[in-house]
Amino acid sequence: MPFFLYKAVSSTGADFSGQLEARDLEEARGMLIRRHLTIQSLKKKPTEIKLPSIGTGIKSKEIARFTRQFSAMSQAGLPIIQSLAILEEQATNPTLKATIHKITMSINGGSSLADALALHPKVFDRLYIHMVAAGEAGGILDGILLRLAEYQEANERLKRKVKKAMTYPAMVAIVAILVVIIMLTFVIPQFVSIFKDAGIGLPWPTRVVMGASDLIRDNVLIWVTAVIAIIVTARYLLKLPRFRLVFDGMMLKSPLFGDLLTKSTIARFSRTLGTLLNAGVAITDALTVTAKTAGNTAVEKAILYIQSSISGGKPIAEPMNEPLSFKYDKKQSLLNDLYGYLPKIKIFPPMVIQMAGVGEKTGGLGNMLIKVADFYDEEVDAAVDTLTSMIEPLIIVFLGGFIGFILVAMYMPMFSLSDAVS
Repeated sequence: MPFFLYKAVSSTGADFSGQLEARDLEEARGMLIRRHLTIQSLKKKPTEIKLPSIGTGIKSKEIARFTRQFSAMSQAGLPIIQSLAILEEQATNPTLKATIHKITMSINGGSSLADALALHPKVFDRLYIHMVAAGEAGGILDGILLRLAEYQEANERLKRKVKKAMTYPAMVAIVAILVVIIMLTFVIPQFVSIFKDAGIGLPWPTRVVMGASDLIRDNVLIWVTAVIAIIVTARYLLKLPRFRLVFDGMMLKSPLFGDLLTKSTIARFSRTLGTLLNAGVAITDALTVTAKTAGNTAVEKAILYIQSSISGGKPIAEPMNEPLSFKYDKKQSLLNDLYGYLPKIKIFPPMVIQMAGVGEKTGGLGNMLIKVADFYDEEVDAAVDTLTSMIEPLIIVFLGGFIGFILVAMYMPMFSLSDAVS
């Protein structure tokens, strides 16, 4: 439905302006009249032509800062509209500034804060909206915003830790591959011409390196095409729910990164669910939101199974203790047969299951999950240090061994050439 821009005056003389959504101009006028507003101007909002963009242009740390400042102003007793006006004025990101302005206009139009935030789902996720709605309903919006700010800051710290662990080996591996390609493409051919002019026999390591050099130099277009095809195919397959489920599940059990990913996933699950429960959100709704923000389809499926089990009357510890199955439904019999060969995996460790069970029995599940999240935040720190200490020597050994093999392969004919000259 289209949006309409309006300016109006209330019976007390207060000015209102904003936008509202309606089927046509008459419906918009009726909505304003029912709010006892005297219309000064009302017109259809012009259609905006936007170029496609990647992402929102707003970083998660900017949303965390916005929430922290919003929380401080709410606790100081400032009205929502005044707080948003201050936040809009001091925002340095133009996209965030425009978003805050639109939220302000929606609230001026009679929308609640949660409804105004829901108009921007790419900026404010379902967790954010559910918690704000719970805060507005319970009259504790300032406390909810504080919890949201603490949650986002903790989540941002967790993401930085995981990114740090992933970035270092990835960058070193890329540099290693580039060094090897440069050597095979530009350095080795210089030696090849020398050996051909000398007419000496070449040992097998030299022939292997020279063959690899020729393979790369003579088939550049094929290699580039193959890399692009692999990337495109991988991206397509990972968009398919079944393949994505298997990939995410196997990543949680991978030898190097599995421990780190599992601990970070459990920390995010515990903090998200605990924060929602402490905000007064029903556990079934909280589990739905937690599943959608899990960031891993295997964990999402496990959380949704927990939700369905709780809806059926089971305690939370029972479905958490069951291993994840990769099977979908009976219609996909061939895929189910293939997935049947994959091992079932358990997402949640026994300690998390027991603490969740105790928290549910004592009525303090939210606080217990927050404690679990704090514990696993420390575990993520330890996992990052362990992963870095393991990967660094492995990369050095691999890179040194590969370059050492190339150097030895190139110097072996040099000894034969030296003997021939002697």
